[in-house]
Amino acid sequence: MVPKEKSRFETLYQSHLQALKLQGKRPATIDAYSRAVRRVTEFFDKCPDRLTQDELKTYFANLVKTHSWSTVRVDRIGLQFFWDHTLHRKWEWLRIVKPPRTRRIPNILSVDEVVRVLSLIKKPRYQTFFLTIYSMGLRLGECLALQVGDIDSSHMRVHIRQGKGGKDRIVPLPKLTLETLRKFWKTHRHPTLIFPNQLGSPETIRAAMTHMDRGGVQEALQAALKDAKIAKHITVHSLRHSFATHLVEAGVHLRLIQDILGHASPTTTAMYAHLTEPTYQDRVKAINDLAERFRKIWV
Repeated sequence: MVPKEKSRFETLYQSHLQALKLQGKRPATIDAYSRAVRRVTEFFDKCPDRLTQDELKTYFANLVKTHSWSTVRVDRIGLQFFWDHTLHRKWEWLRIVKPPRTRRIPNILSVDEVVRVLSLIKKPRYQTFFLTIYSMGLRLGECLALQVGDIDSSHMRVHIRQGKGGKDRIVPLPKLTLETLRKFWKTHRHPTLIFPNQLGSPETIRAAMTHMDRGGVQEALQAALKDAKIAKHITVHSLRHSFATHLVEAGVHLRLIQDILGHASPTTTAMYAHLTEPTYQDRVKAINDLAERFRKIWV
């Protein structure tokens, strides 16, 4: 872009960032929506407010070839936000691109498979981490961010802060998970973090300012899956899916599972009912029964 065009783009881009913040968008959303604006600008090397409908069609046609539909969908929403809140112009996106609606049933592990995988985790910090994720149905980031002050052992519950959508929630804490977390915490005694960065000496770990690395967590799970000879496509998030499905199988009501997982819509939770028809049971007992299946690992 020529200097004048580049200056105009920078002004619009800063307005876009301001609008995202004023609309209360989360940091991850701001990053994704602003990336969409930068990407289309770089593609044509011109300020996006001058793009025609045909040019936008060309852009998305190319994006479909090189990226997943989920990326296409995020770019579409990001650019629509730019048009609505920064340019104050209508954008009839249905005439430009319409990502298909898909709803996939996630891969899950059986309870026995989860037990087998966790028993093959070699490092205590990862074994404790995966038990915590599974036994409380946490997201990866939620588990990494856990702090000592979030654990309420007197009421056997955990305060999950700033989950998806910036929402807090309270989840039941199984006895085995509490015992395991206490045992692990005593190995580092960090004043704040439960899963601090493990690099360096004990003193360095105790003073760590960041949590464990995401990449190391994923690698540890994949290594255990390989050792367990499980060929399914499983990620750390699959443990959350497995937990929810196992609660359905145990008869826990979907409304209670929705609360535990922090789903905004019951439709999302209903996905787990593909295995069995739930009946109402006590959720805390069901969670503890599931967690107790792993006790033999620590005996």
